[in-house]
Amino acid sequence: MLMLRNMVTSLIEHEQIKTTLPKAKEAARLAEKLITLGKKGDLPAARKAQGFLLRHTLIPKVFGPLAHRYANRPGGYTRIHKFGNRKGDNAPHAILELVDNPRDLKFEMTARAIGWELLGNGLSRGSEHVISRGVGGVERVIKYEKDATKPGALHEGLGGRLRRITQGNLKKVLQYRPTAGLNDLSARVDEHIQRLIAEPLSHPKVREEVGTITNLAEEHRAKLASAFEEGSQRKLHAGDRLPASDKSASSLAYGSLNRRRNHGLGLPGAGWFEREREKLRDRERERRRSRAS
Repeated sequence: MLMLRNMVTSLIEHEQIKTTLPKAKEAARLAEKLITLGKKGDLPAARKAQGFLLRHTLIPKVFGPLAHRYANRPGGYTRIHKFGNRKGDNAPHAILELVDNPRDLKFEMTARAIGWELLGNGLSRGSEHVISRGVGGVERVIKYEKDATKPGALHEGLGGRLRRITQGNLKKVLQYRPTAGLNDLSARVDEHIQRLIAEPLSHPKVREEVGTITNLAEEHRAKLASAFEEGSQRKLHAGDRLPASDKSASSLAYGSLNRRRNHGLGLPGAGWFEREREKLRDRERERRRSRAS
């Protein structure tokens, strides 16, 4: 129990911790009860919270900012993200966080998904100004998607412009957030769109060509330049897929991970099996000669 109290104390302090999946589930249950005490706000609840937390300096945070943040939320104050397995004992890892915290993972990943889909839709339509001007009206699109009742892809003309799962996540992350959450989400979506545009254009020659475009807005040029610096540092991994690409991530991953052999060209990997077989034959001949002598 002391270990779980320590984990909940760390969760209240940092609002995001990493642990094993079973511990995360137990700590999340206790953290939910603690925040419920904070929402009650009376003296008995404060005494119970003080007896549970290992750091009494966090009591004002539970009964102040956290209680105010979750005042309209009926429950579900924590979220668990599975995070693979731990090295060594292969225990299932998980990230436990408070919902709507400043580093909310679901909020960030939803913003990236929206940016990806909006940019991919613009590129699939063949818009000439997507690279030079980016995607306009991001905040307007997010407002529409938040209130849309019939999800669907834009090119199909069915209700919303986003996929069903993206639209559902959008409604979840903005349901109990204040109005400033919409502006924050729009800014993050626009930032990710700039990063996606900059990544395939991080080559120096292409960068020079983009810099010579005369109709490029000065504000967008500055954003694109800063995104260039960040995108050029990133290496593409197996399965990385550009927006509006017609290839699946699995085929891209297979192409990068598969070992290609160019037989007969003398390149690394060419005729490897034949060379190894010839080496074994030479060794066998040497053994026979040594035995005969």
